Amino acid sequence: MDLSIAIPLIDEAESLPELTEWIVRVMNEHHFTYEIIFVDDGSTDNSWEIIESLRAANPNIKGIKFQRNYGKSAGLFEAFRAASGDVVITMDADLQDSPDEIPELRRLIIEEGYDLVSGWKKKRYDNTLTKNIPSKFFNAVTRRVSGIKLHDFNCGLKAYRLKVVKSIEVYGEMHRYIPVLAKWAGYKKIGEKVVEHRARKYGTSKFGWRRFVNGFLDLLSITFVGKFSKRPMHFFGLWGSLFFLAGLGISIYLIISKIMDSHFALTNRPGFYLALTSIIIGMQLFLAGFIGELISRNSSNRNSYLVETKLGF
Repeated sequence: MDLSIAIPLIDEAESLPELTEWIVRVMNEHHFTYEIIFVDDGSTDNSWEIIESLRAANPNIKGIKFQRNYGKSAGLFEAFRAASGDVVITMDADLQDSPDEIPELRRLIIEEGYDLVSGWKKKRYDNTLTKNIPSKFFNAVTRRVSGIKLHDFNCGLKAYRLKVVKSIEVYGEMHRYIPVLAKWAGYKKIGEKVVEHRARKYGTSKFGWRRFVNGFLDLLSITFVGKFSKRPMHFFGLWGSLFFLAGLGISIYLIISKIMDSHFALTNRPGFYLALTSIIIGMQLFLAGFIGELISRNSSNRNSYLVETKLGF
């Protein structure tokens, strides 16, 4: 199969028929073999009924329905597990991503040898104050921390080599950092393509200001996990040792001072409490490193979602 097109969605009933018709037209024009995987993330409108009707008319359409809302990362994770195309395309269901970009994205993967190609919505139709400015700041920080030179990490329109999506685990709200996850998994050829951004035609945006706060917290998390998930002692042990040695050094100084001067008020010195605090913190960090070495970072049920229904699998 040439392409798997993964589309997580929530309450997008109005746009689904038009989006599907557009994708199918592009697939037929380029003679691609394909599958469209819709993941209904707990919609409260009739999105699932629309998906069922689209599936009845086109066997290339598949559907996954969550029992409740789990978030975009969960939807992408299930779609990635189900995908079987040589190239996997992700896009949003709100018609702001253009399916006409798909053939060129696929070409960059197949012919240019990229592992992942991320869309860059260079010209946007979002509110400048609430979306564009925070998004630019968010992308700048992510570029600096990750070392990946992309302008738009959060663009939903991306293309992946199949082995990439099978090698990474998207959880929580990590969909913003899939390029970072891919880099930590060993995929180095990550590219970017300027793509068309269209004004929203139906409904309203599902993202609020909290995504930026959560985004930075997730960035800290993914940076730590990427660097230290297999060797937590290298982080906790290092800082634990530094705190412990600092406290030990201060303690030795205080003990020597007490020996040299019997009138030296040991417990009245700020250094005494600083030494005690440093030793305790150092021991706690060191123990955290040992515990981290014993615990696998992947729990058995972290990506266990209540899938209510599947179509076409």
